[in-house]
Order: sequence, then C-alpha cells, then structure tokens
Amino acid sequence: MIAIDLLEAYGGIVKEYNKSEIIFEEGQMPTHYYQILSGEVKMNNYNDEGREFTQGIFYKNQCFGEPPLFINQVYPANAIAVETTQLICITKARFFELLAENPTNSLAIIENLAQRLYYKAVMAAEISTHEPEHRVLRLIEYAIAHFDFKKDENGYLIQFTRQQIGDLTGLRVETVIRTIKALEKKGELQIINRKVYRKMPFL
Repeated sequence: MIAIDLLEAYGGIVKEYNKSEIIFEEGQMPTHYYQILSGEVKMNNYNDEGREFTQGIFYKNQCFGEPPLFINQVYPANAIAVETTQLICITKARFFELLAENPTNSLAIIENLAQRLYYKAVMAAEISTHEPEHRVLRLIEYAIAHFDFKKDENGYLIQFTRQQIGDLTGLRVETVIRTIKALEKKGELQIINRKVYRKMPFL
C-alpha cells in the first residue's frame, strides 16, 4: 500500500497493540488511517447472543477501516489485533492531504477498495449458491492471491483458523472441519500438524 516513509512524512505514528486489544470499536467515528506493519487484524461484529462474526482479516502492508473515512460515517465493525501487531497511523486530515498531493496513492487506495468490494460480491454469490467445498476452496484461493500466505514444499499455508473460514464463508465450524477433511481426501488440501495447506498447482 502506501510507502512507510511517505506516511511518516505526513505525521505517521507507529503504535503497537497486544493480542485481542481493540484498535477501534463499532459505532465510533473514524479519526485515522491505519496500515499494518506486522501482525494481523480482524474486523468483527457480535450479535445479541454474543456470537462473533468476522467481516474481514488483514495482514502486513494492508490497510483497514478506511471506507468510513471517505463518507464520514461510523465504523460498521470493531478492529481487533489477532496477535501482537504494529500499525502506522495518520490523522484523517493528513491522510486526505497525502492523497491530494500524491495521486498515485489515491489510485492504489481506490484499487484496494474496489478489490474488497469485488471479493464481497463474489463471496455473497458463493454463499448463496454453492456447496461448502466450493466456498472453502474459493476463499482459500482468493486469500492466496491477495494475502501474504507462506509457501513451502507442502503448498500454501492457510493462515485462517477454522472459525475464521466459517465466518468468512457463512458455514458452521463443524461444517468447515468436515469440508476440509473431505477436500484432503480429494487431494485438494493437506493437513500437517493440524495446519491446512493448499496443494500446488491449483491455478
């Protein structure tokens, strides 16, 4: 996304969050632009019964929570550090100043937002029309293409937990577990020490 030295030139400050620490809460007005230096952030909601719904997961070099900045609306979800996470953040005013003075970065932000909208549209169609195996594989392949998942001789390590896969595909955790095992039997996935790998080649 945006180069770190450019963010620092516009007043960017590095902040560290511990595992499970809240970065911002649903209903708050946005005041900053956030970009991940290291770690992992999830955006989620809780229903009246306390059940968690993961709306998105973000990794190193990704930004999150920026749509409300552009439309002056409250955050629709919480942002929480999944592990120890370092962020660089700049105020809303300086962020807009940066974009106005650096058009290339404006285009990068627009492309990033468009990609996320596309993903949501695709996954909405997947959830409503396809079987669990197709949903899980589609999510995994999207994540490999857009996230920094590690690759070794076993394939791509899928960094999602079973719960996260369930939240992102609209499936129950029990269904995700059964689906992953079924995909392993078909040779699409591997499970090594409880870690899930996407076998290659798959494209």
